[in-house]
Amino acid sequence: MAEASTRRLALITGASAGIGAAFAGAYGARGFDLALVARRKDRLEALAARLSGAHGVEAFAVPADLACPEAQAPIMAALAARGRHVDVLVNNAGFGIPRVFTDAPWSQQRDFLTSMALAPCALAYAVIPGMAERRWGRIINVASIAGFAPGVAGNTLYPGVKSLMIKFSQALDAEYRAAGLKVTALCPGSVRTEFAAEAGYQHLIAPSARRLAQSADRVVEAAIRGNEAGRVIVIPGWTNRLVVALMRGLPEPLVRAVINAGAARYRLPKAD
Repeated sequence: MAEASTRRLALITGASAGIGAAFAGAYGARGFDLALVARRKDRLEALAARLSGAHGVEAFAVPADLACPEAQAPIMAALAARGRHVDVLVNNAGFGIPRVFTDAPWSQQRDFLTSMALAPCALAYAVIPGMAERRWGRIINVASIAGFAPGVAGNTLYPGVKSLMIKFSQALDAEYRAAGLKVTALCPGSVRTEFAAEAGYQHLIAPSARRLAQSADRVVEAAIRGNEAGRVIVIPGWTNRLVVALMRGLPEPLVRAVINAGAARYRLPKAD
C-alpha cells in the first residue's frame, strides 16, 4: 500500500489470540497499521490478512519467541527493513505456570521471566527514544489485578512480574510524559480468553470468577480510552476495582490468608 508509511504503527505482542488479537482489531479499526508479534506465524498471518481487509490498513506478522534473550533485536530489525517505526507499543505476550515454584522446570520459570519481564522492558527501551524524538508515543503494558496482590502459593512469579509492569509503567510515565508519551498499565481481572486453558489451570478458576470474566474487547477498549486520557493505571470493571481497593486497604497478612485459603481448595498440577 503506497500510503501505508503515512499511518502510525502499533506493535502488539501476543497478538495471535485473546487480548492481543483484540488490541490488533481495536487499533486497526482506529486506522493504525499493525505489526503483530507472536510465535504462531500461521495465526498471525491469518489475523493480519483479515484486519488488513477489514480496515484498509497494512498489517503484517513478525514471528518471534519472546522467551529468547534479546528477542527485541530481530523484531526491530524486521520493522527497520520495512522502513517503519513504532508509534504504539502493546506489551501483552505472556503465560502462566499454575504450579508450586520447584514443581515446574527451571527452564520454564526462566522463559516466564524473560517473556514477561525482560522482553517488555527491552521493547520499551528500543522504541522510546524514537517516540520521544517525534514527541508522540503510546505504551500499554498488560499487567493484572494480581500485581496488587501479595505473593501466594501457585503461579509463584506471576504477581511479582505484574507488579513490576505496574511500577515500570508509573516510572515511564513520570520520565516521558513531558516528551509526549502516554504510558498505561492495564490491570484486568478474569478475561474470557484462551489464556487459562492453554496454561492448564482453567479448572482452578472459581465459578464466580468465570461469571464475572470480561470480554477481551471490553478490556481493550477500556485500556485504549484510558491510555488516551493519560491514565497510568486502568482497572476495567467495578468488581476488579473493588478487589484492588480491598487488597490495598486490608492488612496484607489477612489478604494473604484469604487468597491462600481459596487456592488450597484446588490441587495444583504436578509437572510431568
